[in-house]
Amino acid sequence: MSSAPYYLKASPLGTWFNGLVGKLARLGVSLAGSAELSVRGRKSGEMQRIPVNPHTYEGERYLVSARGHSQWVRNMRAAHGGELRVGRKVRPFRAVELPDAEKLPILRTYLERWGWQVDKFFAGVTAKSSDAEILAAASDHPVFRITVTD
Repeated sequence: MSSAPYYLKASPLGTWFNGLVGKLARLGVSLAGSAELSVRGRKSGEMQRIPVNPHTYEGERYLVSARGHSQWVRNMRAAHGGELRVGRKVRPFRAVELPDAEKLPILRTYLERWGWQVDKFFAGVTAKSSDAEILAAASDHPVFRITVTD
């Protein structure tokens, strides 16, 4: 029996808040480093927008899906890239999804930086969790290494 990939859908309040954070990013206001992600929809072909928390680890940039295998993740797998926007600054990028075995340091440092906002999506896993606990959660949280192409 196959189970669906982990995905925690946003509540109506969460959807409203994401819309606000995305609008602020389009206006040039980044909340704690947030940006607006635009990625081409795999079915519609239209650009889909959502606020994200770009994360830097050892000089590389990453996007982590705290909510799991969301629509933006599925679109990113098909498009292999997108754009990050804060105000007028738009950065096109290419994306490569990391295998679970490579996610540990990125997830730990992401949780250190953004845990105040995303711990609730990680089912009890925090930055202080053991390596084994973080690795056990890795398959539920896609991670993409992004390379700016502009």
